[in-house]
Amino acid sequence: MTTTPPPHPGAPVPFTHGERVLLTDRKGRRYLITLRAGADFHFHGGMVAHDALLGQPEGSSAVSSRGQRLLALRPTAGDWTVKAPRGAQVVYPKDQAMIVNLGDIAPGTTVVEAGAGSGALTCALLRAVGPSGRVTSFELRDEHADVAERNVAERFGGTPPNWELRRDDVLTGLAGLDCDRIVLDLLDPAAVLKVAVDALHPGGILVAYTPTVPQIMRLREALDADPRWGLAQTTETLVRPWHVDGLAVRPDHRMVAHTAFLTTARRLPGDPGAEPVPAAEPEPALEPEPGSEP
Repeated sequence: MTTTPPPHPGAPVPFTHGERVLLTDRKGRRYLITLRAGADFHFHGGMVAHDALLGQPEGSSAVSSRGQRLLALRPTAGDWTVKAPRGAQVVYPKDQAMIVNLGDIAPGTTVVEAGAGSGALTCALLRAVGPSGRVTSFELRDEHADVAERNVAERFGGTPPNWELRRDDVLTGLAGLDCDRIVLDLLDPAAVLKVAVDALHPGGILVAYTPTVPQIMRLREALDADPRWGLAQTTETLVRPWHVDGLAVRPDHRMVAHTAFLTTARRLPGDPGAEPVPAAEPEPALEPEPGSEP
């Protein structure tokens, strides 16, 4: 099956019928809409005709019936994550980026994901592996799988040929699969380790997304007990925006703080009865350059 991805942000083509567009008002409120010829978008600031944007270049604006101006841009991957329909809680952009980086998920990689949720992380994984890679997603709940299926198809202009969505339990579905990476967004990722270790190639990477401390404790205890896992490490990512207005520069009053912990581990070709491999040491702090200010 051939997919036709929508134009990316910055593509030198005008807005077209059926395209998703992000509208932003003067207060920064954002609305993700699908442009349709003859349709109207209604919001608290009045009505905007879709025809006012069709055929216009990205970055154009339209004035509503009540005089409010809306800026129109193509949505980024982060915009899709935050504004797309959802069934389950999504993995937010800051964690998507870290999962791709910590898991070293690159073009050509074969990735197994469980569960798929609303498809936000699935899209990030598919973009990372590229056409030469493959993603297999497990989702046990049909209502979540339905949302993920629609979101991925809309994001890529059809169902990507290198993506398979399995409405199955990963505990049974992993049997017989071979992969380079496994990404777990589950209530109890520790329960999956015994089947995950057989599916991962030696040297492969496991990444687990877990919101709570008890989940980390169970997962790290299970990883430490099996010498076929090594170099385990747990981190979290905090993002703090800054307010910049001339000379008034300060941290914003709100920040994207804790969403989840990310735990990684390497699959080793060890014997189940061998000595466990120690956990990874934390990354050392960067030393200042000679001559720089302390």
